[in-house]
Amino acid sequence: MEPDTEFIAGASAHIAHAKYQTIVTSNNHTIIADEPAELGGADTGMSPYSLLLASLASCTVITLRMYIERKMWIVNEIAVNLELFRTENGISIESNLAFKGELTDEQLKRLITIADACPIHKILVGNITINTKLTNA
Repeated sequence: MEPDTEFIAGASAHIAHAKYQTIVTSNNHTIIADEPAELGGADTGMSPYSLLLASLASCTVITLRMYIERKMWIVNEIAVNLELFRTENGISIESNLAFKGELTDEQLKRLITIADACPIHKILVGNITINTKLTNA
């Protein structure tokens, strides 16, 4: 690991007896991930693809809410709908934002820029290194 590395977050996952059902933990939170039935899972939780989109979606609306609060704009609701596609050039995510509030066209344009600046968005479009190694279970 590089000397200027900063820890951001951690998570762990394990599969026991259920075919693909995975227990995922981070800090004091636990969720279940699974594959859909058509892929052999029991569909008892979100798929890994859905969890990835959930991270991006929640980060996007949280980032937007923080920005809107700092600007003291009147917005009652922020929503984002994400869709993941496989294309001949790779993976594409379509992001559709919706706001309930009093926003000008200029403010809406700015919010698109802010949405694309959320930390998870930056990770997904940035330079990522994943170092996989074996440890004792």
